Amino acid sequence: MAGACGKPHMSPASLPGKRRLEPDQELQIQEPPLLSDPDSSLSDSEESVFSGLEDSGSDTSEEDTEGVAGASDDEGSHRAGETSEEPAQAAPLCSRTEEAGALTRDEYEEDSSDEEDIRNTVGNVPLAWYDEFPHVGYDLDGKRIYKPLRTRDELDQFLDKMDDPDFWRTVQDKMTGRDLRLTDEQVALVHRLQRGQFGDSGFNPYEPAVDFFSSDIMIHPVTNRPADKRSFIPSLVEKEKVSRMVHAIKMGWIKPRRPQDSTPSFYDLWAQEDPNAVLGRHKMHVPAPKLALPGHAESYNPPPEYLPTEEERLAWMQQEPVERKLNFLPQKFPSLRTVPAYSRFIQERFERCLDLYLCPRQRKMRVNVDPEDLIPKLPRPRDLQPFPVCQALVYRGHSDLVRCLSVSPGGQWLASGSDDGTLRLWEVATARCMKIVHVGGVVRSIAWNPNPTICLVAAAMDDAVLLLSPALGDRLLVGSTEQLLEAFTPPEEPALQPAQWLEVSEEERQRGLRLRICHGKPVTQVTWHGRGDYLAVVLSSQGHTQVLLHQVSRRRSQSPFRRSHGQVQCVAFHPSRPFLLVASQRSVRVYHLLRQELTKKLMPNCKWVSSMAVHPAGDNIICGSYDSKLVWFDLDLSTKPYKVLRHHKKALRAVAFHPRYPLFASGSDDGSVIVCHGMVYNDLLQNPLLVPVKVLKGHTLTRDLGVLDVAFHPTQPWIFSSGADGTIRLFS
Repeated sequence: MAGACGKPHMSPASLPGKRRLEPDQELQIQEPPLLSDPDSSLSDSEESVFSGLEDSGSDTSEEDTEGVAGASDDEGSHRAGETSEEPAQAAPLCSRTEEAGALTRDEYEEDSSDEEDIRNTVGNVPLAWYDEFPHVGYDLDGKRIYKPLRTRDELDQFLDKMDDPDFWRTVQDKMTGRDLRLTDEQVALVHRLQRGQFGDSGFNPYEPAVDFFSSDIMIHPVTNRPADKRSFIPSLVEKEKVSRMVHAIKMGWIKPRRPQDSTPSFYDLWAQEDPNAVLGRHKMHVPAPKLALPGHAESYNPPPEYLPTEEERLAWMQQEPVERKLNFLPQKFPSLRTVPAYSRFIQERFERCLDLYLCPRQRKMRVNVDPEDLIPKLPRPRDLQPFPVCQALVYRGHSDLVRCLSVSPGGQWLASGSDDGTLRLWEVATARCMKIVHVGGVVRSIAWNPNPTICLVAAAMDDAVLLLSPALGDRLLVGSTEQLLEAFTPPEEPALQPAQWLEVSEEERQRGLRLRICHGKPVTQVTWHGRGDYLAVVLSSQGHTQVLLHQVSRRRSQSPFRRSHGQVQCVAFHPSRPFLLVASQRSVRVYHLLRQELTKKLMPNCKWVSSMAVHPAGDNIICGSYDSKLVWFDLDLSTKPYKVLRHHKKALRAVAFHPRYPLFASGSDDGSVIVCHGMVYNDLLQNPLLVPVKVLKGHTLTRDLGVLDVAFHPTQPWIFSSGADGTIRLFS
């Protein structure tokens, strides 16, 4: 039977498969939801837990509406079943229900309030007050609005983000804690505000302006209001103000303005001030220094000894303005009338003014210090003997500058290379030239094999490295070296190498040459490893192939680096550890050959590194530079220099350590060799002792070049030096 509302209704007893509810159960269904009893005896924590288990109504407002609607439907259906026999009374009931639903539905549709959520009535209070409570506010009925139970982790949020296409437009309502979905209009409003546009899409900020007042003279005024009566009567308020000002002037509270004096006031800024002067309060004021009085050089008719010669004039023109002793050249005039105007007068006056007000002057307390205390306590040179003190022998024979030299491991023989295209072998004790080898090019570097059981000399000539057999000394030693070179058997498939190993001709073999290693680029340095089987070569080129390593026994060559770190100046092997030291123009890099990695990078702070030597113990390094500096590095201490010595006046060309004695030396373009005492202690807490002990001179300057290479004798405190004058000198 259809009800009066136009919908079919069935009583609970007529539902198939449903058991008729008892009256007690019906009463339990009709009770309101357990959501908000302000007088409940449950605690806040219990209410929070209970509200999480049952829908508290704060998650979504739609669920609350559906729940209330469901309860009302159940109640209406139950009542309709009881009153199905009275259709005349059901019709007014349905009409009143519809009117009540319409009133409930349209209650807030016309509300124009600016609150974000009309359900939470806490007002404009900080929501942080509710952080420790299970609810977030109160609704219109004064019931608590509980916080939603947040049991979702980041994984659930990520799944919602991937599954829900509207996740990007979902925001959280701070007033209720629930999620809201923004409409298209709200999203468009947010986009407009982010772009700096107006919120209203229909607003046009560029509408044509309408001038209310035009430039045309109108007949009628804008307003024709007559003037007030008070505009014709003296103001009582102004009269009272004037009377107060007159009284203040009479009492002396207000003084009339005096005419300002337009004439400026000056005072002497640099004079000796008295205590009452303007600058008297500056207790540490120092008066400006007076200008120096002119001398004979500034006279219009100076004495002849003050007039510069042509050479002095050219030297004065080439000097920097800061280095000149006089900022003018003295001139001679026959009379004072012929003296022209000084061209630098205005510039000098301007510089004087700058010095007066820009240079700070401060009075400092002088400290009485004994000059002897400032000098470091160094031992006397006589206590540090032995070291070379005088010239003993001169080796003459080269016709051009001698670039390099090397001493045999036993100290009996000396090899030298020159620009005259020859390589000479000398006897150390007698200065006799034992052998001359013509190589046909400039010998830039030479190195005797440090292994005493191998008699070989490596020389860098143009783009090749020559291996020579000196054939001096013990014949058994020379024979074993020949057998070592001849024992090599070439492989069936030669490998690709950065250098080419070539056998020498019979004529070259008669001269002592044994092998030729061609590189294709100029070779600037060659040095041996301590065991005598490997040698390192520096090429004058760009790229990662500047340093090559050669193995004599297998006749193999390899390039140890993949990229370049600047122009390589020289290389050296560590005497006891598998380290390779590579000195570029600005830094010294220490590489571990077995690990194939960079161990340390040393910064000499000089321009540029010219030479390098390693201490026999291996913990200290010295570097010479073209800016006349000798830098000592302690590898265990720091990557910065331990000591910088500036004893030379010109560029350093070579540095060397003595193998046995605590000595090191440096050769420079000023023609001198400075020998220093360098004691390295076994105690790591004690710093090395560096003391210069002797300056050795003997070479003459040629082409502005002096000493080009230095080398110590392996067993005696002697030092060899080769110079640009074509001689080799032994100092003992």
